[in-house]
Amino acid sequence: MIYARFITNRNEFNEYWNLLNSFKNMNIMKKLLISTLLILGLSMNVSAQKRPPAPPHPSKTELVNIKMQELTKKYNTEKKLILNHPLATKQMKRDQMKALNQRYAAEKRLLRQAK
Repeated sequence: MIYARFITNRNEFNEYWNLLNSFKNMNIMKKLLISTLLILGLSMNVSAQKRPPAPPHPSKTELVNIKMQELTKKYNTEKKLILNHPLATKQMKRDQMKALNQRYAAEKRLLRQAK
C-alpha cells in the first residue's frame, strides 16, 4: 500500500507556493534538472513506504503440531476442572474422565491421520 503525504499546515503550503513561484523565473535546463530530481526523490520516498512481504504460511505438519499442542492444553484444563470440582462424586469424576479421554483419543487420532 502506498501512503501519500499531504500538506498539513499553512506555512508548509506557503513554502511550496514560493518554491513554485521561484521555479517560474528559472531557465528551462534548471527547471528540467530540478523537476527530474524532485520526481526521482518523490518516487524513492513512495517506494520506501511499501509494506514488507507477508511472512510465509506454515506447512501442514506445523499446523498439525500447533493444533496438537492446543488440544493437549485444552485436555489438561478440562481434566483439572473435572478433578477439582467440589460437588462431583468420585464416580461422576471417573465417568467424566473416561468420556474426556475417549474424546481426546479420537481427536488425537484424527490429527495424526491429517499428518
